[in-house]
Amino acid sequence: MVLSSTDDFQVTVEKSYDKMSELKAFDDTKAGVKGLVDAGITKIPQIFILPPKNRPELSDTNETQFIFPVIDLEGIDEDSIKHKEIADKVRDASETWGFFQVVNHGIPTSVLEEMLQGTRQFFEQDVEIKKQHYSRDSTKRVIHTSNFDLYSPSVPAANWRDTLFCLMAPDPPSPQELPTACGEILMEYSKDVMKLGFSLLELLSEGLGLDRCHLKDMDCAEGLGILGHYYPACPQPELAIGTNKHSDNDFITVLIQDHIGGLQVLHQNQWVDVPPTPGALVVNIGDLLQASILCFSIPYTTTINKRH
Repeated sequence: MVLSSTDDFQVTVEKSYDKMSELKAFDDTKAGVKGLVDAGITKIPQIFILPPKNRPELSDTNETQFIFPVIDLEGIDEDSIKHKEIADKVRDASETWGFFQVVNHGIPTSVLEEMLQGTRQFFEQDVEIKKQHYSRDSTKRVIHTSNFDLYSPSVPAANWRDTLFCLMAPDPPSPQELPTACGEILMEYSKDVMKLGFSLLELLSEGLGLDRCHLKDMDCAEGLGILGHYYPACPQPELAIGTNKHSDNDFITVLIQDHIGGLQVLHQNQWVDVPPTPGALVVNIGDLLQASILCFSIPYTTTINKRH
């Protein structure tokens, strides 16, 4: 294919393939992106190829004058002065970035590592076992899928990733409903991250000059959904993306990054890499909380590479 412009790309693509048929054919395999990689593809399917105007300019993200905020939560309940200092830092980072990392957050590193390992084991197990959970029924509490918005006309291309979703609160699935590969650690991690979520909402409330329980009383901490994203090695990473630019439609997102990285946050019109830090968690202030309290929204994205 010879292209001379972005417009040529769009016209050629539209004439050369039936996008809906390819999307359905991919979806019907129930094997996800991992299934494509296991099949040994060397070129990615057209449905994953981003138009040139949507591709990230990776060279612009490697150097930045910005330092991503890191907040140490150690001693948060032992010293009232330190508690206020931490609340102020959470407020400032939320207002200026919408994102920050937390360390000494109370969740053991072993739990974080087991959560990553269990999620990875789920995606790397036999495809026939994974297919038992594959669905596009949003009412289910446990779903394995690839791209929730796969058929959306507003999405420029499918993301190069597979996803495991588990709705863990307020009405969690039974242990028998959870995947065997990661069920136990999902339940343990859910309890720990809910406690952290309560603390973060209290800090945000105090940082905003509100009563400590203000956000919890607004039912901001009633639900918990856990998403495990898996980004297989991509044979043509320059043409695809792991996660399209977006913001989260929730109150707070707490994210475990593995050592590979790829998470980027838009700050002052520049994409900034979020460095993977062992034991740290990334906190994102979601759309619902920002609309209610902070009145802004920060997009983010995830890049991919050939190795993982």
